[in-house]
Amino acid sequence: MKFSNLLVLAFIFMLASTTTSIAQTTNEEVQVTETTLKITAKVKGVTCSTDLKTISGNVEKLEGVSTCTVGKAGATSTFEIEYNPALITEEEIYAAIQNTSGCKNPDDRPYKVKQ
Repeated sequence: MKFSNLLVLAFIFMLASTTTSIAQTTNEEVQVTETTLKITAKVKGVTCSTDLKTISGNVEKLEGVSTCTVGKAGATSTFEIEYNPALITEEEIYAAIQNTSGCKNPDDRPYKVKQ
């Protein structure tokens, strides 16, 4: 009887210490991923409001991007993008913009990011 009680206590102690270490690891990860940066992407080739919505929507779908709002529409449109650099890079965001298909021809990739 005493051996089984000792075994149960050892198991509970091991489980409690494992749970604590997992919780500490999770808290550390949250602190690292809370950092966000903001960039302004200048994009050429935008011809209509549908283009603006499509580009913004595609960028917001990317993991690590929190917001993508249209700043200025015109010959060179701007997009204000907030993102987490631990999850995505500027180059990946720019690539997503440039890989967005045009509204007139889905096979066309008319958007170019000015750097």
